[in-house]
Amino acid sequence: MKNKKSQEAQTHPSRCPDNSAFKQQKLPAWKPQLTITTVLSSFFVTGVFCLSVGVCLVLSANSVREIQINYSDECSDCSKLRENSSNWNNECYCSVDFMLKEDMLGDVFMYYGLQNFYQNHRRYVISRSNEQLLGRDVNIQKSYCAPFTTYRNGTPMAPCGAIANSIFNDTIDLFYNLNSSVIQVPLLKTGNSWWTDKNVKFRNPKSHNLSSAFAGTARPPYWQKPVYLLDEEDERNNGYINDDFIVWMRVSAFSTFRNLYRRVSHTKQFADGLPAGNYTFHISYNFPVSRFKGKKHVILSTVVWSGGSNPFLGIAYMVCGMAATLTGFVITVIHLKLRKKKTYFQK
Repeated sequence: MKNKKSQEAQTHPSRCPDNSAFKQQKLPAWKPQLTITTVLSSFFVTGVFCLSVGVCLVLSANSVREIQINYSDECSDCSKLRENSSNWNNECYCSVDFMLKEDMLGDVFMYYGLQNFYQNHRRYVISRSNEQLLGRDVNIQKSYCAPFTTYRNGTPMAPCGAIANSIFNDTIDLFYNLNSSVIQVPLLKTGNSWWTDKNVKFRNPKSHNLSSAFAGTARPPYWQKPVYLLDEEDERNNGYINDDFIVWMRVSAFSTFRNLYRRVSHTKQFADGLPAGNYTFHISYNFPVSRFKGKKHVILSTVVWSGGSNPFLGIAYMVCGMAATLTGFVITVIHLKLRKKKTYFQK
């Protein structure tokens, strides 16, 4: 019998863990002793910390200088013209005057904002070809770009997909009205996208000439120019690596959003930012919004160490801080009541 048991032990090894401190879970460990002092102090310290950080973030967000103008109402004539898709090739311009009461010092950013434009629809989000945007020769018929893949004659679209086809194509220029002269504010159109997008996610097809690289393709239906002519002033800002195109292709999670459009160049009168005074936006109105009851805005904003004008993070910290502090007071009251009952029964 003993030989038989030993043979079974050899054929079926034991599943018991080794008799070591690690496998027997006998390593030295710190086991905190929760007392009323440590619990209350942790709640109050957490509450004070979150409240302090929240107040700093809210004050920082409130110090951002920002002006927002709804120009879809100001340019009502152009908006009516764009309601008819047959007028897509007719240019329409409008101007919007506004006044800066205070200087906007430091880095000044220009955003365009859209309201009631749902980029988070599933069919819209996936309507793109990442392989094509990397400059590779792919069969877009097998991608999710449909129905914006090819024309009836078989010519492929570059870029394909609903996201690219609906790119924001308004042109916005800023002018400073100084006494009787009108000065155009210099705006930077490059350097507005993420480094990873510009150098990793988006690349042009390899060719000695960008126009020849896109030979045999056609622009999307709602585009006014092909992808290799998006920026006629800067050849390095054309094709799939165009900053405006890259920024648009990063879809938003909400129906109301803003995208970075330009940055104010610190030159001449604008070396320190935008001085107070009268300004004018000259807008080439191309992007229609009336069909889906949307609104278009142009925003000028500065930034601080915590980012732009968004108090959400600061409010979240303050709510957490108040909740932790309130919990600490509640635990204190419960502890005092229970301690009084304990001393009463001991007597």
